[in-house]
Amino acid sequence: MTLREYAAVVEEKLDELLPEADKRTPEIGEVPWLLQNAMRYSVMAGGKRLRPAMLLACADMLGAARGEAMLPACALELIHTYSLVHDDLPGMDNDTLRRGRPTNHVVFGEGQAILAGDGLLSLAMELLIENAMAHPANYAGEVLAMNEIIRGAGVSGMVAGQCMDLYCEREGAGGEALLTYIHMNKTARMLISPLRAAAALAGLAPDSEETRALTAYGVKFGLLFQAVDDILDVVGDEKTLGKSVGKDAGSGKLTYATLYGLDGARTRADRLAQEARDSLALFGDRAAFFHGLLDSMAHRVS
Repeated sequence: MTLREYAAVVEEKLDELLPEADKRTPEIGEVPWLLQNAMRYSVMAGGKRLRPAMLLACADMLGAARGEAMLPACALELIHTYSLVHDDLPGMDNDTLRRGRPTNHVVFGEGQAILAGDGLLSLAMELLIENAMAHPANYAGEVLAMNEIIRGAGVSGMVAGQCMDLYCEREGAGGEALLTYIHMNKTARMLISPLRAAAALAGLAPDSEETRALTAYGVKFGLLFQAVDDILDVVGDEKTLGKSVGKDAGSGKLTYATLYGLDGARTRADRLAQEARDSLALFGDRAAFFHGLLDSMAHRVS
């Protein structure tokens, strides 16, 4: 399957999980219509569905059950979307455009946007627990998968990267070591966790040869993704990207482009792409999907 095909499968499930709600007084135990629609607004705004697609593709490659992998894949997308909703807030990046349309806080207000992000994160946790309870025969694998996803998004993962990214922007601090820390946590961890979660669901140990190879790919691919993102913020087109461009340099954000310049960032991107490709040797032709991601990254414009 292609990224587009995986994305379509995920999109269908997300639409089922977050249907549009009618305006009415909620019953006890129900999600308020305003919260539901604010959450849905950002989740169903489009996007590549890259992280859930990586989890499903890796599960397929390793022989894990697709049905068991679907809710963790959707949970990843909910977590990713929550991070975007919060990242766009006035107290963070203060962006007004995301995926080609107004950001959540522009449409629903800052307070409701915060709650929408909180709701998406909470719902993701519910889905992970629900999935573990539904597959008791693979309980150990389910718990390991949950751990990978939650830790990747948490205080030593994505949140840590966001914290130091904001610190550098406001304090004017930073160098190569801090840039690597930010990109590893803010971006790469959420591209490593789908691979390691899929490996856990497939019954592989965290220190198995396959899991180590997948981790190496996730690290290099994640850093590559951020390097390209930093480059596109300088040379990309706002309409094509679907978000504001040129903000990194203007706000003093620490990026590959601001630290190394465009040529240096491109050189690092090329090296990361080759290192990611090398890490897939263990899987041979089974890793065609992940080679394809690297090929598409070379031509990425959004």
